[in-house]
Amino acid sequence: MFLSVVIPTYNRLPILTKALTALEQQTWTGSYEVVVVDDGSTDGTVKFLQTETKRFSHVRLIEQDHQGPAAARNLGVKEAKGDTIIFIDSDLVVTEVFLASHVQTLTESGDERVFTYGRVVNTANFEDPTSEPYKLTDFSAAYFATGNVAIQRRWLLEAGLFDEGFSLYGWEDLELGVRLKKLGLKLLKCPKAVGYHWHPAFSLTQLPRLIQIEYERGRMGVFFYRKHPTWNVRMMIQMTPLHQILWGLLSLGGLLNEKTMAPMLQFVIDKGHPQLALELARIFLNWYNVQGVYSAFHEGQP
Repeated sequence: MFLSVVIPTYNRLPILTKALTALEQQTWTGSYEVVVVDDGSTDGTVKFLQTETKRFSHVRLIEQDHQGPAAARNLGVKEAKGDTIIFIDSDLVVTEVFLASHVQTLTESGDERVFTYGRVVNTANFEDPTSEPYKLTDFSAAYFATGNVAIQRRWLLEAGLFDEGFSLYGWEDLELGVRLKKLGLKLLKCPKAVGYHWHPAFSLTQLPRLIQIEYERGRMGVFFYRKHPTWNVRMMIQMTPLHQILWGLLSLGGLLNEKTMAPMLQFVIDKGHPQLALELARIFLNWYNVQGVYSAFHEGQP
């Protein structure tokens, strides 16, 4: 088995360096490569990797103009030499047994129509990401998510790779998952393949970008639904009366928003609980997401 770890990246050099260092320290003794697809970074990523080839001996750098993660992953798969693709994000730091755990689960299954999904732990600890304990909020019920997944390359090609029409944030991996499920592929959980997803601790300065992401995720959700107009997809993208009522009530029809909740959120952050503050902010972030969904749906386009 030859593994190709495909990593799209865009302006994430500091944490990418940690991610690549971890991939050079694997216990897996088989053949593998790390295909880094730079999506038009402007932070010196390309120059750095070009000068650190000895340090990152498994890395193969591919460049493209900024087109988004779907296009970057597609390019990585097309250029990959391996028969098995492992997708991770460029802000994911893995443990030493990461590759070996994916391989073990895949080979022990005895079934070719499977893929493995590892565990992702969210952390704001940049200095020591892997010290973060697993939390209830880290649980994911996603069928196919590219944060930590291993799959035979041929299934990706047969399914048709990622739809590059997902030009904004979100859903391109779950949409591919729908097509993979139609091919009869089964998900196998691989909890020993742990990746630590780093992101800076929540602060109020992040809110404009988070709100923008929710609008974009809503619009791409409608694009997802138009491709697969099922009730299951409607539930996933929050395009139901239930979600309108739920988040409308919780946000008091939008009265609880980034402005009115700012003092309370800052108080919680100052008390040393930025993650709790983020969860509270999801009251209005989800409301923005629902607004984005219905706005795109009524416009008749994503």
